[in-house]
Amino acid sequence: MKPISIIVDCDPGIDDTIALLTAFVSPELDILGITPVCGNQPLDRTVRNALQVCELGGRAEIPVYAGCFRPMLREPIHGQFHGKTGLGNTVLPEPVKTVESMSAVDFLIEALSAAAAKGERITIACLGPLTNVAVALRMKPQIADGIERIVMMGGAYRESGNRTMTSEFNVLADPHAAHVVFSSGIPIVALALDATHQVMLKPEHVAEFSRVSGRISETLAELMAFWDRNDVRRYGSRGGPLHDPLVMAYILAPHLFETEKARVFVEYESELCMGQTIADWYGKSGLEPNADIVTKVDVEGVIAFFLERLSRYAEKAAA
Repeated sequence: MKPISIIVDCDPGIDDTIALLTAFVSPELDILGITPVCGNQPLDRTVRNALQVCELGGRAEIPVYAGCFRPMLREPIHGQFHGKTGLGNTVLPEPVKTVESMSAVDFLIEALSAAAAKGERITIACLGPLTNVAVALRMKPQIADGIERIVMMGGAYRESGNRTMTSEFNVLADPHAAHVVFSSGIPIVALALDATHQVMLKPEHVAEFSRVSGRISETLAELMAFWDRNDVRRYGSRGGPLHDPLVMAYILAPHLFETEKARVFVEYESELCMGQTIADWYGKSGLEPNADIVTKVDVEGVIAFFLERLSRYAEKAAA
């Protein structure tokens, strides 16, 4: 079976790192490029983190293209749960690989235009703010013809926000970009807090991941331990929500998820509700749905999926 052509748009990020490490050992994916964006950290740091994670995962051949250094219109905000570098307390070696000279936006336009010209399509895995994709769409809307679908982590619907009372970080970081993407007509699968809060990475899971993940076990254990929010009142247990990795799980194992179609609107004017995502579940707007929103996750199945994937680092070392 032909691998899925994919571009990973991200802002590494602890959970982005887990997502990337999972993708690296998934032969079902043909990773055409990684396009870091300003998000969890400023752009220079998210680019550096992406380069380091490629080397950690043994995939230094994957090109990394630096994206937008700020949101489309608003001032940048950054993550609160990833430490000073975006990778918690984990210190990775200096990257040997370097960033590509082409920008992420130019790469997206070139790759998607080429795919469309050949009658092919590329899946975009969006793990951070949607700035890169939105700017590319603004510059050349025709690239939508080269996109199979966007599978994104972002938004909050029936769940409350994680950065403000109403809003999830990735959408709040660039609500105007989110509005552009949701208005594009491109098929979208949205993994919002409604889905990611169902999958808590608990201390006992961290121990299991560390046990099976071979040469990356120490690094993975450090990253995952830092991710523990220790907020039982909010989440119902110890641990942290497995946000961005669920994008990879959905692409590779969609049978573990249930979705519901809805029309999604993004608030980008009200300071009180900036970045809020509103789902029209029942057709009150009179507009057709523009997203498949993940509503239910097979939690045990997802944890088992990641254990199997990350155990491949032990298998690679043994080979």
